[in-house]
Amino acid sequence: MSTRFLDAAVNLLGPRGLTRDADLMEPWLTDWRGRYTGRALALASPANTQEVASLVKLCSQHRVPIVPQGGNSGMSGGATPDKSGETLLLSLRRMSAFRHWNEEARQVVCEAGVVLQTLHDAAEQRGLRFPLTLGGRGSATIGGLISTNAGGTQVLRHGTMRAQVLGLEAVLPNGEVFDTLAALKKDNRGFDLKQLLIGSEGTLGIVTAATLALAPKIAARRVMFAGLETVQQARRLLLFASARMGDTLEGFEIMPRTALESVLAYEPALRDPLTLPHQWYALFEVVADEAQAPSLEERATAVLAAALREGLLADATIATNETQAEALWALRDGISSAERAHGPAVQHDIAVPVERMPDFIVEASQMLEGRFTGTQAVAFGHLGDGNVHFHLRAPKGAKAGEWEETHGKAVSATVHDLVTQWGGSISAEHGIGQMKRDELARLGDPATLTILRSVKQALDPAGIMNPGKLVPLASRAPAP
Repeated sequence: MSTRFLDAAVNLLGPRGLTRDADLMEPWLTDWRGRYTGRALALASPANTQEVASLVKLCSQHRVPIVPQGGNSGMSGGATPDKSGETLLLSLRRMSAFRHWNEEARQVVCEAGVVLQTLHDAAEQRGLRFPLTLGGRGSATIGGLISTNAGGTQVLRHGTMRAQVLGLEAVLPNGEVFDTLAALKKDNRGFDLKQLLIGSEGTLGIVTAATLALAPKIAARRVMFAGLETVQQARRLLLFASARMGDTLEGFEIMPRTALESVLAYEPALRDPLTLPHQWYALFEVVADEAQAPSLEERATAVLAAALREGLLADATIATNETQAEALWALRDGISSAERAHGPAVQHDIAVPVERMPDFIVEASQMLEGRFTGTQAVAFGHLGDGNVHFHLRAPKGAKAGEWEETHGKAVSATVHDLVTQWGGSISAEHGIGQMKRDELARLGDPATLTILRSVKQALDPAGIMNPGKLVPLASRAPAP
């Protein structure tokens, strides 16, 4: 069966479109965090939507499971095949064309393999911008961002990837092409099916292209970095800045001193922006169009001065040029890589109601560090969205890989229990993948789980689309 399938796939895609070369496949068989490694029957790289559709039909006929993959920068193992070696790894990276630009409507139709940074650069050349960014923008693809409903550092003002998608093209599990690329302001023909595919992690179909909303290019921006004594102070500073800067406030990120120290150790070229150390830091950015640009620096400086008088921060600096602004953002963008290099840890992408997040960070950190001796909590990220990345570092001397698979599972179960008790989500922007599938089964609302399974069964009855990811099995898994 595999031989007949592979012969047919080679005839369909050609030697460039299908490979079984172990060296060529190897980089794509392990997830970004290095936690999951699988095997694949072959690596398929179709060049266009029709090839994807024909390939999916072929997979459906031969019952060959498919794992779609973009930039392989996911955080939950959602784009990694299992160890069976019976799965086809389907890469969208060759599909990297911009099909159509509409500067007047501020829209672009691009294929799934377009890298986020490439989209940023292309939009800038046209006097526009795509208002979603994240640390992995140099490798993350549009298809992957849509499939996981990615967030990033500009959600505070612009929303998640879901808010940027005006139209969608995708190949369904039976090989049919679903096409809603036309960006209609109003369309009341039943369910908004594109929203069903956004965030589905390739379990319902393969995103091949999208119509995305663009924003005007900013004329000026100011990036500020403030030292704080408590994370509750960061929340008060956020409200203060938001009240005075309104929609010009585009991002608001927090990090503890421990995270900053990790970045400085990992990236020796970076520097601590402030003279004295502080327990917490806030990085926030304000932007302006041409009309507001002349007054932006004065307004930003005034906000910092007023916040200092109000006791909302201990010290602060403001970037006076783009080089300084990028250096400040590098401190935030470098946290994930620096934490990974620091040593064993378990990572959690969580959300609780925005106003409760500071108290959650404090209480959860104290409880976890007390229960799991020698660990250290590190919470950082998008305070304005009620979403932080909550890591628990392993005790000194812990063996990488071993600690995560033993004590780490108990840690994660405890974190997810706490998040659920606080009315939150165990996955804010990284997706469920395979890492959190069983936890979703354990903690998910029964009605929600029923809908997830029913939709999956209806659209993918053969179960070939990214099996083992996102959708929990019918029986609930016990707590670790």
